[in-house]
Amino acid sequence: MAAPEGLFALEGRPTAQLIADQLREQIVQGTFRPGDQINESVLASQLHTSRGPVREALQRLCQEGILVSRRNRGVFVLELATDDIREIYAVRQAVESTAADALLDAGQQQVNDTCRELQAIISDMAKQVAVSDWQAIARLDMEFHTSFVAGAGNSRLIRIYETLAAESRMCILNLAVAYPRIDVLVQEHQILLDLLESGDKEALHKAIKRHLETAVDDLTASSRGSDVTA
Repeated sequence: MAAPEGLFALEGRPTAQLIADQLREQIVQGTFRPGDQINESVLASQLHTSRGPVREALQRLCQEGILVSRRNRGVFVLELATDDIREIYAVRQAVESTAADALLDAGQQQVNDTCRELQAIISDMAKQVAVSDWQAIARLDMEFHTSFVAGAGNSRLIRIYETLAAESRMCILNLAVAYPRIDVLVQEHQILLDLLESGDKEALHKAIKRHLETAVDDLTASSRGSDVTA
């Protein structure tokens, strides 16, 4: 698939990392759909750069699992099946639970700083729910969870979670009914924040598990009868 005209707005000679970051965002926003082919030469031409940094950017996204390289065919956007969704959210649960423990063990100041950031995200989420801004809701949903994990201060957890977050947004944004319970979305995130503030590890673990398992139920119910869900 050719790159959509005006896909990138980059100044100067783009680096592989910058290209990868921009392309990742376009993929999770649905500019490139699951199964679409990413044309290396077209991207290089559009970005006014050589194919080297574009090839490196595509390789990075293949390593992340967002793109798939098929021998003698090219590079394609990952197609997520029901089993993939379950795997993604199972790993998210493990990472978020580990991050919760690390964050609570890090001390009250770190918890307070993280809670302030999460509260601001929830406030923004409530505004977007009120106007039904689908893409903004998905972005803020994952921003909440990414900030939650980042609060633990573990760089490796953060790096792992970034890929999970991108894959989750791909799931959400490519399903027309990904938020069938949109009216309780803010409330669910507020519960997670309140439990983090209270320092109740056991209750927080249970809430994370319940929140993510419910998301899997929503996503897989929306895709029932189809192998490809995003």
